[in-house]
Amino acid sequence: MKKTKKSSLARILEYTGSYRKLTILGCILSGVAAVLGLAPYVCVWLVAREALVVFPDVGAASGMERLGWIAVAFAAANIIVYFAALMCTHIAAFRTARNIRMAAMSHVLKLPMGFFAGSQSGRLRKLIDDNAGLTEDLLAHKLPDLTATFVTPVAGIVMLFLFDWRMGLLCLLTMVLALGCMMAMMGGKNAGFFHRYQQEIEKMSGEAVEYVRGIPVVKMFQQTVYSFKAFYNAIHSYSELASQYAMSCRNGQTGFLTCINGAFALLIPAGLLLASGGDVRQTAVNFIFYLLFAPACGAMINRIMYMSEAVMEADEAMLRLDEILAEKPLPEPAEGSRGRATEENGNGRECADKDFRPGVPVEFRHVTFTYPGATQPALQDVTFTVQPGSVVALVGPSGGGKTTAASLIPRFWDVDRGSVTVGGVDVREMDGETLMGQVAFVFQDTRLFKQSLLENIRAARPMATREQVLEAARAAQCGDILEKLPDGLDTVVGTKGVYLSGGECQRIALARAILKDAPVVVLDEATAFADPENEHQIQKAFETLVRGKTVLMIAHRLSTIQNADQILVLKEGRITEQGTHRELLETQGVYAHMWADYQKSAQWKVGKEAVS
Repeated sequence: MKKTKKSSLARILEYTGSYRKLTILGCILSGVAAVLGLAPYVCVWLVAREALVVFPDVGAASGMERLGWIAVAFAAANIIVYFAALMCTHIAAFRTARNIRMAAMSHVLKLPMGFFAGSQSGRLRKLIDDNAGLTEDLLAHKLPDLTATFVTPVAGIVMLFLFDWRMGLLCLLTMVLALGCMMAMMGGKNAGFFHRYQQEIEKMSGEAVEYVRGIPVVKMFQQTVYSFKAFYNAIHSYSELASQYAMSCRNGQTGFLTCINGAFALLIPAGLLLASGGDVRQTAVNFIFYLLFAPACGAMINRIMYMSEAVMEADEAMLRLDEILAEKPLPEPAEGSRGRATEENGNGRECADKDFRPGVPVEFRHVTFTYPGATQPALQDVTFTVQPGSVVALVGPSGGGKTTAASLIPRFWDVDRGSVTVGGVDVREMDGETLMGQVAFVFQDTRLFKQSLLENIRAARPMATREQVLEAARAAQCGDILEKLPDGLDTVVGTKGVYLSGGECQRIALARAILKDAPVVVLDEATAFADPENEHQIQKAFETLVRGKTVLMIAHRLSTIQNADQILVLKEGRITEQGTHRELLETQGVYAHMWADYQKSAQWKVGKEAVS
């Protein structure tokens, strides 16, 4: 039996939890408030009737003051009840939005790290935070208004035909025409606008984040926004879409506003016609009522329009959130086959199984891997072993698969064929916490939190003492960094002009890795952004980091891997050469040519050309 797809509103209400009753109560109160809001119009009709019965001696009318106070009481009750309704729905909405954010973030935390490598941070923030905010607005304001949207027209139509069905029919006609204009405006080619609009907003948000990060480069080379074509194109695409939509709605919006405000154009001639052929006083009383009630009918239609917009927003919000929730976490190993934490190592943390000790072997066995959505494998039948206590370097042309291979060890993705093992255990058979405890990695794109250096380094081992963090910082050659900062280890990065260079950030990242003291170390272009002075410091830090560990190193600067125990040359996803630095130079293959080119670039200098 085919499963019926739930509406977006039903999906959102699933996240209300124990606050669902409060949401329902708020909607009921909103409906009651809507009915109370119509009562003063009846009081106005009664007052007009009393006044015209005794006209021109209006002072002789009885009960007018009492009816006035009753109208005020109903209006006050409407405000109080509606306020209570909004209080209920706001409390429920805030909790629901929180639950949605927590559910989305809980799911995101289970996703493989490869997911984040291919996702813009600005887009992720937009997907989770902004779309949860859309549901908050729906529950807090639009859902109680939805109840009023259903209750008010029903009660309003009853009131339209309560006093004079002919004038009521004219008011109803304007409402129907306004609804027709609204449906024409939101249908047809505009039906999918909100979906496209959200796509453009997400794209622009993601590109904006990337542009802001690149502002130093833009300013350095005196470029403009046009140098970031993706950001410029995102702005242009969004502007064009918004302009096209606005122009396509002009006829529908004009008709809509004309209809909801055009009741007077029909009521005045109708009132004169009815008065000429009947009871003038009664016609005048009814005319006054419909003259005042017609704007309320327009407000009803406006509310319906905004409600339909809110439903579209909710549909889009849940659709976008489903994009994240549809991402599948990597399968967890069966309970009986997991690498469990059973033995302590020297740094006070537990290792998985008794075979897991500092310096465990890492092995690739006929590994083939293709990125999601790609047609060509990034790695093809790759086999190699990194022995305990040894250093293996991956080199080769850009796009050869070096970073991909390194990323498979901490299980950014799962291999298509073959296996990656750490300490003889397939990484797919290890739970995430155990695997992360075995691997420390330092990538070229180092991220520091807007926290103190102490907390930045301690992120590798939250229970580490201040002395242990300081010892790791010194081992990573960060002493000069701490000396120049105003508060040393307690200096908060990113505030009051405190920023670190690329090489300094790399040393802080190395301090993290040293503090973690994992048996396997993965270094991906760890000296990429370092100047010669920082590179020297990083190389000294390497000596502490890799001592006794199993190390896989990626480097474009071939000078950093000359002493590696083994060098693997990756080209187009395959290992084409392997051996030591000396052995590979003797083969006169790809590595020998890379070394020759590197030597030339290292010796190149800017000189003065002779002028004749």
